[in-house]
Amino acid sequence: MLIKRTDGRASRQRLASAYQGLSSGGLDRRSFLKNAGLAGAGVAALAGIAPRMADAQAIRVGAAAGVIDHGAPVQRIKNVCTHCSVGCTVTAEVQNGVWVGQEPTWESPINRGTHCAKGASVRELVHGDRRLKYPMKLVNGQWQRISWDVAMREVAEKMIEIRRRSGPDSVFLLGSAKFSNEGSYLYRKFAAFWGTNSVDHQARICHSTTVAGVANTWGYGAQTNSYNDIRNSKTMIVMGGNPAEAHPIAMQHVLSGKEINRANFIVIDPRYSRTAAHSTEYIRIRPGTDIPIVWGMLWHILENGWEDKEFIRQRVYGMEEVRTEVAKWHPAEVERVTGVPAEQLKRVAQMFATQKPSTLIWCMGATQKTVGTANVRAYCILLLATGNVGAPGTGANIFRGHCNVQGASDFGLDVASLPAYYGIDEAAWRHWSRVWDVSFESMRARFDTPAMMNTPGIPTTRYFDGILLPRDQVQQRDNIKGMVVFGHGGNTVTRMPEAVKGLDALDLLVIADPHPTTLAVMGSRRENTYLLPICTQFETNGSRTCSNRSVQWGNKIVDPIFESRSDYRVMFDLSKALDGAAERANMTIRFAQDIFKPYEIVNGEPTAESILKEINRGAWGTGYTGISPERLKAHMANQDKFDLVTLRAKDDAPESIRGDFYGLPWPCWGTPEMRHPGSHILYNTNLHVKEGGGAFRARFGVERNGQTLLAEGSFSRGSEIQDGYPEFTVAVLKRLGWFDELTAEEKATIARVGEGNEDRVSWMTDLSGGIIRVAMEHGCSPCGNGKARAVAWNLPDPVPVHREPIYTPRTDLLSQYPAMPDRRAFRLPHLGQSVQARSNTVSRDFPIVLTSGRLVEYEGGGEETRSNKWLAELQQDMFVEIHPEDAAARSIRDGQFVWVMGPENNARVRVKALVTERVGKGVAFMPFHFGGWYQGDDLRAKYPQGADPIVLGESANTVTTYGYDPVTYMQETKVTLCQIRAA
Repeated sequence: MLIKRTDGRASRQRLASAYQGLSSGGLDRRSFLKNAGLAGAGVAALAGIAPRMADAQAIRVGAAAGVIDHGAPVQRIKNVCTHCSVGCTVTAEVQNGVWVGQEPTWESPINRGTHCAKGASVRELVHGDRRLKYPMKLVNGQWQRISWDVAMREVAEKMIEIRRRSGPDSVFLLGSAKFSNEGSYLYRKFAAFWGTNSVDHQARICHSTTVAGVANTWGYGAQTNSYNDIRNSKTMIVMGGNPAEAHPIAMQHVLSGKEINRANFIVIDPRYSRTAAHSTEYIRIRPGTDIPIVWGMLWHILENGWEDKEFIRQRVYGMEEVRTEVAKWHPAEVERVTGVPAEQLKRVAQMFATQKPSTLIWCMGATQKTVGTANVRAYCILLLATGNVGAPGTGANIFRGHCNVQGASDFGLDVASLPAYYGIDEAAWRHWSRVWDVSFESMRARFDTPAMMNTPGIPTTRYFDGILLPRDQVQQRDNIKGMVVFGHGGNTVTRMPEAVKGLDALDLLVIADPHPTTLAVMGSRRENTYLLPICTQFETNGSRTCSNRSVQWGNKIVDPIFESRSDYRVMFDLSKALDGAAERANMTIRFAQDIFKPYEIVNGEPTAESILKEINRGAWGTGYTGISPERLKAHMANQDKFDLVTLRAKDDAPESIRGDFYGLPWPCWGTPEMRHPGSHILYNTNLHVKEGGGAFRARFGVERNGQTLLAEGSFSRGSEIQDGYPEFTVAVLKRLGWFDELTAEEKATIARVGEGNEDRVSWMTDLSGGIIRVAMEHGCSPCGNGKARAVAWNLPDPVPVHREPIYTPRTDLLSQYPAMPDRRAFRLPHLGQSVQARSNTVSRDFPIVLTSGRLVEYEGGGEETRSNKWLAELQQDMFVEIHPEDAAARSIRDGQFVWVMGPENNARVRVKALVTERVGKGVAFMPFHFGGWYQGDDLRAKYPQGADPIVLGESANTVTTYGYDPVTYMQETKVTLCQIRAA
């Protein structure tokens, strides 16, 4: 725990003591080896190696027979760290099918021979004895082992029964940022063929507001530059992030930029974090006041003429409306609302606007708020106003959380999108039906009604409301009755007492994961709960996408351990089982044949390569079409041939990668044969589009209120259209006289897609890639050349405005800065002002602002990292940081147990107190990685024997409260109220 460090001896004794108390009877490594039959000299030789076998008996037999050859050659296999989104390469050393050694890959341009604590210990994920070992189900409150065949048959029967009784929308499908790209895509495809849009993943609770805010500003919802490119920055602002703990390897690039360029490094945060300790300027703000800070900076910029006037004229729409809002945020008002001194904010504003290039880095401190989308939009507008987009050292560097949260978002694990952000309107469904080689009509027939096909699903932040609310408040035939969860923890949602009630009310709960997760123990379920052991990404093949949009291929290091199976195989097996269950129920719907017919099946599962090739055929909108498995494998094999800062392949690189940017960061336009290099920096007009250049996407039309929405006098290098232009369609090609540059084969494909109206076929729906090819030949971006929007007229607040958090201690500000009015979205009610009205009374009894964040030792919900003995040693207790004055007022001592109580559901958590000035007076902080305790009760006995995490603790989300972003239903985790008392 981060209270006091003990000496090494005491620490080891404490962990050993913790092991003795595990319900599984956990063993240290030496005891494990001894019990496995590897004694004497074998133990001495293999003290640092945990054998990987299907079961201990196989290890004993192999050792006794002398078949383990310790002199066998060692293979070196590359994969990608399965924790945060930085994308560090791991080189595994494999002998006799056992992962015996690990190196932090020196040639990777991302991690350059380094790992954080989590990355350095990933081998334990495959060796870990805390994994689920075989399928299990809950029978009368007890976990029982079952076979895969039984599990698939019973789960399928129950799903089909729910579908027959309540419709397809009554099964909620929760996916994962732990999926590979191919797994993410396959799960979204599975949801489509099941007939629901209620399919989601971790991005909903981390960066859905980033995607919405960024995409609604300049076209694509992703990081614009890269970690490596931060080395070019002269001014860096981190706001709402703590990369020193959350993304330690990315932090190395940040610190290199700081030192090499003597750059300004500003951290704006309510908490003095480990990142803030490296800053040249730290600004402590009141939680929930991001927009006043940004508008306060912009006030100084506009007042002093520091804005980039030419950039705004050429490439930005609506800045005058922003000026009107910013004018309200004069220095005195900003200081009144945020607590930040006016002179400090002016100093930082001048740095950002004049000491360029400047970049703005953010993470979940910005996004997990009721104004998350508005926060992101404000950040983007600040970048636009200062001209800090589309060039080296600039941009929105958005550090995402899980290893493939970017890729899982890209491939449609989202309640309002199909793969590659195509949306869920009829045009999008027709496109993907063509890619999947099924009729649009047959796909529509899978949904409860035609309207539900185009209706966004229920997000993961509100699944329990979809279970518990009266049926007439849920916009679908029936409430949620079943959940199938791949790779997602249960401690990640706010309002956990209500989530527990929802889980208890389900007719079916399926948890597919390498670990049981808190979903298996949170409530009082006794039946109809299944655990399916999924292997890690180290035990299968596939690609994953980093925050900076680079895609990397991971090769399988070892076969799946115990009885675990890959995501691909389980989805294939479940689809086949559903076919049998549907036939027995006299239903005509079929799954396996329609979903899996284009794929190569090897050893009972589809290959990742064949799934990616289908992605290549359909994901034109994000440019994944050029990212073939062959190109990715060539990049991984030649990592040392890429420049550390530019990410461009060097002149001496092999022909197969020459000119490419590392990982082919999307958009990688056209087909793989076109050899587009990828786009390292989005919206960069200094490069030809065929060399990775581009412009703001013209996705919002061509004119509004008499003003053009297309760029004026700005264009990418080599463009034959030296002005703005719309997205490319056949009609645009004809108007330009370029249509006949299409080949006969391309024209034939376009005619089939157009179904009698070829003019409407666009660059996004042309399955030939011809429109993109011709546009690029003329130096044009296929997605157009538009202006970025400072005004997003389709959002609730077209210009971002400050709104006080739902639960705020500053009740004096509520009349001036209220929450959104109550409304409906995503099939559910969305409450704002009606809940916020409680703040007037709640804040008297719950006066401390509670926020949450990450630790370097753990990741996400923490199930796999808290099950890793090397990480568990480092952080053994859940805690709350409390300011010394707040602690003294409550007679709380450093290190003692306290109760943290929330204002809803009589919720409380029992944690240890860390008395520190890292938090300001009136503010408390808790990490969000813990689970396995619930309101003071230890739930260890409820885990399956042998699969309980080493470290358990209370979840911070037990006491977090109601509050959702109106655009995405992102939950509010960074600002709520609490009270703290000695336990």
